[in-house]
Amino acid sequence: MAEKKKVKTTKTIKKDEALTKDALTSKLTDLKKEAMEQRFQHAAGQLPKTHIMRKTRREIARVKTQLNKKGN
Repeated sequence: MAEKKKVKTTKTIKKDEALTKDALTSKLTDLKKEAMEQRFQHAAGQLPKTHIMRKTRREIARVKTQLNKKGN
């Protein structure tokens, strides 16, 4: 089961590596907006699947890592 998760993560990272710096920046902005909306929903008790917040945070970290690799 852990292997499937690793493969999915690897595919996601490879997709992000192929993106341009501008595309990564716009993706980061979208993810930050999504994270903010999830925080509001969680605070209001309207987010039934709280694990989604963790996935979003990790995706933000992945995008930031790719941006740093490309050089801010």
